[in-house]
Amino acid sequence: MKKIALITGASKGLGFETALQLGKKGFTVIVTARTQLKSDEAATKLKTKDIDALGVQLDVNNSKDITNLVSFLTERFGKLDVLINNAGVQLDFPGFMPGNSTETVSMEILKQTFETNFFAPIALTQQLLPLLKKSDAGRIVNVSSIMGSLALHADAGSPIYGIKLLAYNSSKTALNQFTLHLAEALKDTLIKVNSAHPGWVKTDLGGEYAPMSIEDGVKTIVDLSTLDVNGKTGAFIHLGESLPW
Repeated sequence: MKKIALITGASKGLGFETALQLGKKGFTVIVTARTQLKSDEAATKLKTKDIDALGVQLDVNNSKDITNLVSFLTERFGKLDVLINNAGVQLDFPGFMPGNSTETVSMEILKQTFETNFFAPIALTQQLLPLLKKSDAGRIVNVSSIMGSLALHADAGSPIYGIKLLAYNSSKTALNQFTLHLAEALKDTLIKVNSAHPGWVKTDLGGEYAPMSIEDGVKTIVDLSTLDVNGKTGAFIHLGESLPW
């Protein structure tokens, strides 16, 4: 049976390109979006490129959508090989402009950001773990960001020091903690869990001034999705190199 990869937030940007690249490697890709229409449109585009793709509705903050997705995967495939928690939001400021939102960010923005970037990946992953444990090479990739690095935010000489987006940055720090904790919990299984920093990429979130193309941005995600048995687990990676937590 072909390997099955599920990508959240896959209707465009990094999610769509990740599905494309994994599809080219022979994976069946499950592309999800907040509506069935958007997920179907993404799957149709992939099929025109000879990718084995299926669209499934998944608003990561909707527990009913998660339940329906798990039921679909269980009945259709009976396993899951790769889970890529890609869906995310950045609501502090547009793009990644220098600034500090700490004094002004609202509780609403903080809660919305954590709901999508932290709580949702945990809820989805926990529900999908039984299917991932049926894979002979389960891989979980949490799409994080260098913006979640406490070490770099404490270093006045680092390139991200001046970008203090409290809601977004903190949510990615928390997501990295989830990666570490889950990797430890699954250390005696065949599943590997890692955080990926794609880079500053030209997407709706990254903005037009980002230096990296989407094609380059997905390299880290794809590499972590296809790790061999000797690959790392519980790591924070960008283009093969470990980042400081």
